[in-house]
Order: sequence, then structure tokens, then C-alpha cells
Amino acid sequence: MIRLGKHLLGAAMALALVAPAFANAPVTVQGAQFMREGKPYQIISGDLHFQRIPRAYWADRLRKAHAMGLNTITTYVFWNLIEPRPGQFDLSGGNDVAAFVKAAQAEGLNVILRPGPYICGEWDAGGFPAWLFAEPGMRVRSRDPRFLAASERYLQRLGKALAPLMASRGGPIVATELENEYGSYGNDATYLADVRAMLQRAGLADDLLLTYDGPDMLANGTLPGVTAVIDFAPGEATKSFATLDRFRPGTPRMAGEYWAGWFDHWGETHAHTDAKREADELAWMLAQGYSVNIYMVHGGTNVGFMNGANFQGNPSDHYAPTTTSYDYDAALDESGRPTAKYALFRDAIARATGHAPAAVPASPPVRTLPAFALRDAASLWDNLPAPQVSDMPRPMEAYGQAYGYILYRTTVRGPFRGALYLGDVRDYAVVYVDRKASGTADRRLKQVSIDVDLPPGDHTLDVLVENTGRVNYGPHLDDGRAGLVDPVMLGGDILHGWQVFPLPMTSPEAIRGWTTAHVEGPAFHRGTVTVDTPGDTFLDTRALGKGFVWLNQTNLGRTWSIGPQHDLYAPAPWFHRGQNTVVAFDLDTRDAPVLRGVDRRLWADPPARP
Repeated sequence: MIRLGKHLLGAAMALALVAPAFANAPVTVQGAQFMREGKPYQIISGDLHFQRIPRAYWADRLRKAHAMGLNTITTYVFWNLIEPRPGQFDLSGGNDVAAFVKAAQAEGLNVILRPGPYICGEWDAGGFPAWLFAEPGMRVRSRDPRFLAASERYLQRLGKALAPLMASRGGPIVATELENEYGSYGNDATYLADVRAMLQRAGLADDLLLTYDGPDMLANGTLPGVTAVIDFAPGEATKSFATLDRFRPGTPRMAGEYWAGWFDHWGETHAHTDAKREADELAWMLAQGYSVNIYMVHGGTNVGFMNGANFQGNPSDHYAPTTTSYDYDAALDESGRPTAKYALFRDAIARATGHAPAAVPASPPVRTLPAFALRDAASLWDNLPAPQVSDMPRPMEAYGQAYGYILYRTTVRGPFRGALYLGDVRDYAVVYVDRKASGTADRRLKQVSIDVDLPPGDHTLDVLVENTGRVNYGPHLDDGRAGLVDPVMLGGDILHGWQVFPLPMTSPEAIRGWTTAHVEGPAFHRGTVTVDTPGDTFLDTRALGKGFVWLNQTNLGRTWSIGPQHDLYAPAPWFHRGQNTVVAFDLDTRDAPVLRGVDRRLWADPPARP
């Protein structure tokens, strides 16, 4: 073991940060130190998830992360985007992880790879593909042979793309995470060993392997011979590292996730954290010689329907879906602009390393767009696909659907006044009787039924369900089914004989029945905006209720008037020069809603719950 005085160690690490000969050398462990080519090496990293960022902006975000003083980028890989259907892989465009890793290398950055199978990340189902939950009784994060086989297939495909880019082969990937925070979920060391073996067979474990856990969960989530790093919030560095020291004395000290920010839930207050406190704690950790990964250096966007949700196991907790924005109060905001936190972190890193970072690249201004109305409308009722027939409603995945909305329809007879029981709705349902809205059931509020009043005779009962984001963390992760998962009961009678209409909302192209007349109920709304020079903007969505927005062919994400998010990030690469089409889907009746592009975020605290 090499022993150096604190100041000499800092100097050696500073040299290691800038020495170009180390660009493709592996990072190893020697006693309590990370080493590179025989010298102590301090990993100064930040999480930045390539699938949350337009590919055209990868280089910009990486360059700014490097200019903040980072020498490493950490990234998740979202399995559900890589393998949208069993055995069908998509590593193109924004999923091209190999291209992202090479882009990081071109910027002089190492990469820490977090491939899963499970990643959490406030992403739908923690990155698990929806089709896993179509398997009856499937147990994720377990030794269920079906889950292990699916994970093996995914990691093998990922290995074909990434194994040549491991540092031991001259690439920039210096470390791979083994699962993610498994100690907060279970304690099956045999399962962790299975995942390690899969990573080894895929060629992704030839360099450092890391486990990430909260300090109190280390005993559950670690394996002998695998370097353990710890995740914690600001203010917890001293006690967290002391816990790691007691658990694994004489091993490297690293904050795997230093939560320098936080995420937002719909219906809750926008997160804003203490940048000065975080910068001071970052400086303290670096001065001790500890390695650090800042979570997040740049958050990005939960594009489309990809946001996850949190739901713990205690009785007082509730389902809490994450917003479209994953700004995270990070050093680089959602549009990639440096914040005050960025400057504080950059100064702290420069002082700790004694190395002046590169100049910060300029950020194009976020532009405004004039108000434009969505004057065309098309009723959802005129855009239903051919139905599938079911005796009783089944979850979305049983119909081959992964995301979006799903409509369940049956006929009921009145007169009846009382409760329509929907069960554990996944996740937000609107009930219509003869196409008239009768009430909603919101999983956030633990609502399982609504009151209906049926006149005599036969009536069409529609239950329109939105999958608002699968749980990404905690004991409810195991059951990722969406839609209706329980029998529907009118009074004491189970309802049978359903038509089911999957509505994945994959493209606006097939929408028909456009009109400028008033449209009642759930509908699509269309308008155009002309752009001379494409630039980033935030679409003001305060005229909308609950739904989502397409810009041309790209789903920008969800809208919900309860806040705290009242805009959608619309990046320049998704605009055309000239005319652009904007289509919004809304559950509520809207007449020609007006949108505009603004150059600032429209965060607002949500109203108090009833």
C-alpha cells in the first residue's frame, strides 16, 4: 500500500487528472486507493444519462461537464428503450450507447457504466421493459429463471456494443455498476452473483465492478471482491464515509451518488436545494482524497411516457409519479445552461485539484415563440382502434401494450345509484357514462371507486386509464402492470363482457376527424408554429389540463395542471425551419388552447390537496 501525505496525495491526483497518457488506461484498486498507471487516481464524476438528452446535444453536455472539472461521466442504460420488444434491440439514434461512450472519450472523459438490469433513476419501472410484466407471476430482481434469461439476453447484446470500449481494451469505460442499490430491495447474495456472472459473460466486468448502496444497506447489497461505493444526501458525507470505513476498512472511498439536487413529483413542490452547502461538502470530500460522483450533473428530460414513480411500502406512503422534467436542480439545467450551482462546483473542484478547467462553452439563448392556438380538434371517440374482447379487464401488458392510455368499455343497466369499484387503478382513470364524464380515480390519492347515477335502461360505460408511470423504486416495483388489474364491480356485481381499446399514442399521424368545431371530452388539439431559426424553448402548457404534447413526431412528455411543472422543454433539434405541428392530447374539454414558447421555467407550487 502506498502511503502519501495529504498534500502530496492531492498533487499526485491533480497530475493524474491532466496527464494525457492516462486517457485510456484502466483504473484499479490498490488498498484504499484507486490507481492509474501506478499513481493514485481520484474519480471526479457526474451522472448524465444519454437517453434523457437529444443526441445532437451529447457533445455539448459532455464538454460542459468536463469544463466543470469532471474527469468521468456516469450513465445509466435504460433497458426498456434498448429492447422495446423481446429479442428486438434498438441501439440506433438516441439509444446508441457506444456512440455516446466514444463521444465522452473524445472529450477526454472516462465513463462509469450503469447497465442494470435494474437502474431506478426515476425512470419507468426502473428501466425494466413493460413486457416483463406480461408474464404472470414474473419476479424481477430475483432468481426467477424467466427474469434471468431476459437479463442475460439484454446484457449480451449490450456487451457486443460496449465490451470493446472497456478500459482494459483501450476504451474509456473504467467501471461498471453491478445492479443498483440492491441493498434497498433485497439481500440475496446469490442473485447478485448471478448478475455479476452475466456481466462477466458479456465482457462488461473486465475492469472495476462497483456496487452502489445507502450506507445502512451495505450488508444487503454488496459482494466480496466488488468495490462498494455509497449514496447519500447533502449533509451526510462525514457519517456516510465513517459507515463505509467500518464496513470495508482499507478500501477506496467513493460517493457513488452524491445527491446534489432532487427530482419532482406531480402535485408536489418543485425541488430547490442549497448549492453553497453542496459545493462546500463536495470540496470537503475532494480534500480528503475521496472520489465523488455527483448525481446529477445534468438531469435532462423524462421524454415521452418514460417518467417513473415512487411508492414505498409503509402504510402512510402513496404513489407519486415523477414529472416530465428531470431538471433535478442540477449544475446544468434541463436545457444545458450552467447554473449558479455549476459555478460553485467548478470553483470547488479547481481548488481541490489545483487544476484550472477548460473554458465553459457558450450556451445559445433559449428563445421565445409567439402565442399560437391549437384550433383543430379531434375526438378520442373518433380515433379508437379495433377493440379486443375480454370477459373481464386485463392489464395493459396483456394486450401487447407498453405505455400510454387504454380504454375499457362495457354495457351496464340502470337504474343504479352507488359505487363503481375499479380496484387498484394503474394509474389515473376517467369514467364516462354514455360519453359523459362521471368521475376520476387517482392512484396518488388511493382512490379505488367513484359514485355513479345511472338512469333506467342500458348505458355504455367507458373507463379510460392513463399509465402515469410505473413504480421505479421500492417493494411495489415487482408489480409493474398498468391499466385495470382488478375486477370492476357495480355495487356488488362483477362486470363482464368488455371491449378493450389499446391507445399507445405512438404517433399523431393517424389521427382522423379533425374539425374546428367544439369537441367535448378527451380529444387531440392541433396547431402550427412557424420558426425561422430553430432554438431551444419551453412550451407554456398552462392552457392544458392532463395529457401530453407532440412536437412534430416527438412526444415531449406529459402535462398536468396540478404542477409544479407548467412547461415542456422543446429543444432546437426537434424543430423544423418553417412550419412545425404541435398536437396536444387532453383528458379535459379544451377550446383552441393557446401555447407559446418562453425562455424561462414556469415552476409553480401545486394547489393544496382537497
